[in-house]
Amino acid sequence: MPSDRSPAHELGKDSRRAYLVFAIGTFAYFSAVAQRTSFGVASVDAAERFGTAASALSMFSLMQVIVYAGLQIPVGVLVDRFGSRVMVAAGALLMSVGQVQLALADTVGEGVVGRVLVGAGDATTFVCVMRLIPAWFSALRVPPLTQFLGVVGNVGQLVSVIPFAWLLELSGWFPSFAALASLALLAAVLAATLLRNAPPGVEVLNRELGLRRTGRVLRESVAEPGTRLGFWVHFTTQFAGNTFVLMWGYPYLEYAQGLSDTMISLVMTSFVLTNLAVALGLGGLSARHPHRRVRLCLGVTAVIFGAWTVLLVWPGTAPAPVVLAAVCVIAISMPASMIAFDITRSFNPARRSGTATGIVNVGGFTASVLAIFVTGLVLDVLHAAGFRDELYAPDAFRIAIAAQFLVAAAGATGVLAAARRVRRRHGHDAA
Repeated sequence: MPSDRSPAHELGKDSRRAYLVFAIGTFAYFSAVAQRTSFGVASVDAAERFGTAASALSMFSLMQVIVYAGLQIPVGVLVDRFGSRVMVAAGALLMSVGQVQLALADTVGEGVVGRVLVGAGDATTFVCVMRLIPAWFSALRVPPLTQFLGVVGNVGQLVSVIPFAWLLELSGWFPSFAALASLALLAAVLAATLLRNAPPGVEVLNRELGLRRTGRVLRESVAEPGTRLGFWVHFTTQFAGNTFVLMWGYPYLEYAQGLSDTMISLVMTSFVLTNLAVALGLGGLSARHPHRRVRLCLGVTAVIFGAWTVLLVWPGTAPAPVVLAAVCVIAISMPASMIAFDITRSFNPARRSGTATGIVNVGGFTASVLAIFVTGLVLDVLHAAGFRDELYAPDAFRIAIAAQFLVAAAGATGVLAAARRVRRRHGHDAA
């Protein structure tokens, strides 16, 4: 038996209790992703309910993502102080309230308030569950479990793609969002009763994290080039998939590619299943080849935008198998973005892991805000200019989606610059 297993066992790591804690945390993230992605499925219904244009409609997701991104660093600091149990439970409760607010909303302003609450609750979930993994598991298990968390959590998309979409069509707006609120409430109860911050006898909280110390930890995290590299890797890899599932995937597939509701559900389900298929493989590559993480993420990004290029240059609507294959490639962005946290963890000590993870998690959602807004803005500008009679005309979507390439280019530039700084401080093989 390996010599390092006994200490891990004594600390409660890799135990049955560890896997129970991980399962509850994963369910909480699963629920959070279902809440997060539900509006993308309901965006067409929302346009009719609230009577709004594309750029105004994008405000629902934009405000949600802006709040999510803006709270990542405060949440990272708070979880270092108060622990995952309190933060995950509070976040799930906040999402439940937000979905009820959206279910009752009759105006754009009321609906946006609901999505802001969902974004705030969602913001507390991922970073706080991520903090549980190194506390409860030995080092070699952390990268695969990180990927597993991202994959199983993102299966929450299937809740919005299949049962939520079905319930929305069958029962309407209020019952659908009320059902999602119930799921979030269940996650809050399970987190409050079953989650634990660390094994018995192990202290992982920074209880002395006052205002002055918080500022120092934050400065240390930002000053570490490895944190900035993680930020830019997350920025570059995540937004393509995030933008697709949060806002523009359903309208694009329906209006630009002319797919039926049944085919759209199949494509979006395949998006999630692709995450399942590739995530653990990417996690294994990240664990075995830490010095190739940057090249892996840039390679994935190039392939993703190669797939978008195929769809954008295809004359007319692409055949359904081509659309399906391209969307499955775009889906790789989600598990690839998890490698950013492996990078960050390699350069930051445990005492500031929550803060550093929060900083990095801002990256992908900042890029998502830019991509969601730019896409909606281009669609509205083209429509106002008389480019096409329809707001969601296929040719207009080609131009609007192509604008996302600028976000990818900015991200890749940031990755390369941050990688150079990491090599200067930590050596050529560090990134």
